[in-house]
Amino acid sequence: MACGGGDSEAALLREITGEGGFAFAASAGKAAAGDLRAAEAAREMAWEQLHSGPWSEVGAAWRDAYALACLHVARLRRAGGDRAAALRALDMGLIMGGNLLRADLEAALACIVAESTDGDGAEAAVEEAKRWREGLQRNRDIADALKILPTKSLSCKEIARRSCLSLEEFICDYFLRDTPVIISGCIDHWPAMTKWKDIQYLKKIAGDRNVPVEVGKSYVCSEWKQELITFSQFLERMWSTVCPSNVTYLAQHPLFEQIKELHEDIMVPDYCYAGGGELQSLNAWFGPHGTVTPLHYDPHHNILAQVLGRKYIRLYPGSVSEDLYPHTETMLSNTSQVDLDNIDAKEFPRVQNLDFMDCILEEGDLLYIPPKWWHYVRSLSISFSVSFWWRAAAITSDAS
Repeated sequence: MACGGGDSEAALLREITGEGGFAFAASAGKAAAGDLRAAEAAREMAWEQLHSGPWSEVGAAWRDAYALACLHVARLRRAGGDRAAALRALDMGLIMGGNLLRADLEAALACIVAESTDGDGAEAAVEEAKRWREGLQRNRDIADALKILPTKSLSCKEIARRSCLSLEEFICDYFLRDTPVIISGCIDHWPAMTKWKDIQYLKKIAGDRNVPVEVGKSYVCSEWKQELITFSQFLERMWSTVCPSNVTYLAQHPLFEQIKELHEDIMVPDYCYAGGGELQSLNAWFGPHGTVTPLHYDPHHNILAQVLGRKYIRLYPGSVSEDLYPHTETMLSNTSQVDLDNIDAKEFPRVQNLDFMDCILEEGDLLYIPPKWWHYVRSLSISFSVSFWWRAAAITSDAS
């Protein structure tokens, strides 16, 4: 398992040295010669640089340096027979590292993933598949769903639903009018629509890979935390949903950049090219029933594709933002202080009588959420969604 091209690595080490990273360069040199302790030290030094300030201010060279150190750690861990540690190092390199050595990280991962590992026994696999199907079918009865949804759910204005909407109709009737719409019948051809229903397929493709997950009801709760676990461990937690503080959610993660095989199972909908803009991010939202994304808004146009399971979604237009009591802290200014699952009418009286739009998003549906529209999301079953964020060209924004 190589650690990148010699020329690019040498140039990177010169750049890091120029920024004062003498100790990192020295440790990286020792790591290249087979010193595991030096490789770990180099990774720790780069990690500290990644967390020395706001992420937007982290220099590209230090992100590349972190990827280089992860490559060294993975090579030496694998040589020592620690496959899991090697995979963890490479995944962290993909998640946190820069682009310079991305191809090397992916090649190293491909080599390790290709190595055979013992799978589940046949009996255990059958039982797991049964639980998986049952998890996907939860709360199909509206009466059951209403018991766990916020008050007044499905009693206000429903989001318009269109089948196989043309791009022209989408632009004229919804995109330019900043109006949400559900579009059905457009992703039935995705391989994901059938492949992801098979939990053994997901485990085969991604089971040993490491992913960042959120643990807790939502990111505004005090007990909320983040962990890095294997995809197989994450799948096992699908059944641990009794206590909200233990609910585990793979949320807003660029999973498809990390695991290319899953990317091949989906396609960018044509609607995402409306406005002449370009895709900003492609993220996965995967978890058991009961996962909640609190009321918030995003700055981009959004197509949310529901691949597995069902979700309840409530939308409020940006024109009522003040009545939704946004947090005053900058980091949470796009998130409401109102907990729709337990509204405090005394503290937030104006939210009670606001009109909203809502729906249950079914498998195969696309939901268009315009910029600055507030949305609350709750999974009614095991659910796997993909969000496509894009920014329209300025001329289109003016026209709308």
